[in-house]
Amino acid sequence: MELRDIEIFLILAEELHFGRAAQRLHVSQARVSQAIKLQERHLGGTLFDRSNRRQIHLTPLGRQLHNDLQPAYAGLRDSLERARLAARGIIGVLRVGMLPGNAHDLRPCWDTFRTRHPHWRLQIRHNPYVDAFTPLRNGDIDVLVAWLPIEEPDLTVGPQIFTESMVMLVPPGHRLAGHDSVSVEDLGDYTVPQVPGMPEYWEEGFAPFQTPRGRRIERDTTFHTALDDVFTLVGTGESISLLGAHAARYHARPDIVYLPLRNSWTLRWALVWRSDTENDLIRALAQTVRDLGPRDAPRSETVRRGQRAGRSSQSA
Repeated sequence: MELRDIEIFLILAEELHFGRAAQRLHVSQARVSQAIKLQERHLGGTLFDRSNRRQIHLTPLGRQLHNDLQPAYAGLRDSLERARLAARGIIGVLRVGMLPGNAHDLRPCWDTFRTRHPHWRLQIRHNPYVDAFTPLRNGDIDVLVAWLPIEEPDLTVGPQIFTESMVMLVPPGHRLAGHDSVSVEDLGDYTVPQVPGMPEYWEEGFAPFQTPRGRRIERDTTFHTALDDVFTLVGTGESISLLGAHAARYHARPDIVYLPLRNSWTLRWALVWRSDTENDLIRALAQTVRDLGPRDAPRSETVRRGQRAGRSSQSA
């Protein structure tokens, strides 16, 4: 079985749909189908149950082959990538997952690391909010930029990389949209979206369950995949939400007004990694962040523009 045929089989086993697999592989659907049929003839058995025209399923033989091939293919792919990098003088790669969307604000950290360690490659990637620690635990990333506190026994919390205040997100027609700022106590009048599967203590660090006077801040609408879900919920008037203030700088939208929270808690972001995978690259990035110190996220002019937009909407 050729390496490309293995890739086709593994992608199809993930997607369980010939069309989607073909799109990911950038080939025709006929090419995927042909490769799978050839593999089945060579093995002498069926890999996929095609009785359902909308979605196929792995057969027992297909599941066995997938379980055997997946780790071997991943190891081979990683070996080839390391060889390509070594040919360019790069002997290591450090993959950083970002929960916040302000990687640009942290350029001094990234640039300093790259200057100090030109033989290592630094990759910055988006990290999902849902099951946020899974990419760390699966080995898809090496370091995560996440808010504190983090109390996971298998994870090490490193230095803080930046801090910021919080903002409330409301649609332009909302009764609070014309205010210069809002109080944390105002949260007791509304519900905020909930991230499924998030540890309660960690959710509390981002959005408390009670106001300072003890009023419960209800959770209601759940968002499922990405930050865009929050914007949709707020923009359509289904919910308000809370985010770190950097969101106002990076996500200016006509359907969202960002309001500073008075006397709110400070959101502290830090490096986090799996304790059993700590290595020289991780320690070097942590030292870089310690040397530079935590950065304060700049105040956003987008917040003030959003406030004026809210007033205009109310007066129209």
